[in-house]
Amino acid sequence: MEPWYATTIAICRTALRGLRVTTRVSGEQHLPRQGGVLLACAHASYPDFLFVGKAGLARGRRVRFMCRHDIWNVPVVAQAMTGMRHVPVDRLAPAGAYLTARRLLKEGQAVLAFPEAGISFSYTVRPLMRGVAALARETGVPVVPVVVWGSQRLYSVGRPVNGRGPRPDLTRGRLVDVRFGEPLSVAAGADLVDTTRLLGHTLTDLLESVQRLPEHRPGPTDYAPWYPAHLGGHAPDRTEALLYDELPTSAVLPTWGPLPGATPLP
Repeated sequence: MEPWYATTIAICRTALRGLRVTTRVSGEQHLPRQGGVLLACAHASYPDFLFVGKAGLARGRRVRFMCRHDIWNVPVVAQAMTGMRHVPVDRLAPAGAYLTARRLLKEGQAVLAFPEAGISFSYTVRPLMRGVAALARETGVPVVPVVVWGSQRLYSVGRPVNGRGPRPDLTRGRLVDVRFGEPLSVAAGADLVDTTRLLGHTLTDLLESVQRLPEHRPGPTDYAPWYPAHLGGHAPDRTEALLYDELPTSAVLPTWGPLPGATPLP
């Protein structure tokens, strides 16, 4: 019955209803209704998990998230996270998270990883960890890429002002898109770096396909720190984002676009 999951679902539904958030899901047929599957999600905001989790429920899946381990430092939250079978990830000692995720996948669970290991300040796909490729190669489960867009307008990172990042924006009536891409298969002998680069290109294409939708683009006179610079917004570009992003040294550097210094598109 998973009472912690049921309680969390009820709370999240109430919050989204109160904010009148419209969640629009596409490509959901790529998320199998049963069997082990590894979701690889581009990370645009703190509440991304709410929207992917909601989309998963519509397919009959309770998604197990790989999350920062320090979330477990809060007593009641720790109980809830453990009760929902989410996976704590310690960047300095990631082996435990890997083994837990592997066990869940072999049980037939849907596990979600944020391979960027953090939210991207530029709202582009930043350097990726190889863990998704390694898990898929070892377990044989499909990798389903997924992006969330619109959630960054509720609560995300941004340029610090007086030493503080952006606060939550509780403006009602936001639109949030969740888009699933076609599954990727990782062969037993696949190269982890090459596979991770393929994932980077796939996530970039998927993310930009949503970012470019007219309903998500800022107006011609809008100041849009929530929209990527290379598409005409005012978020930090990739070069500036390096000042803020906390990147693990083992991450695979981008071969996917946009390249630093890219000219904004009309």
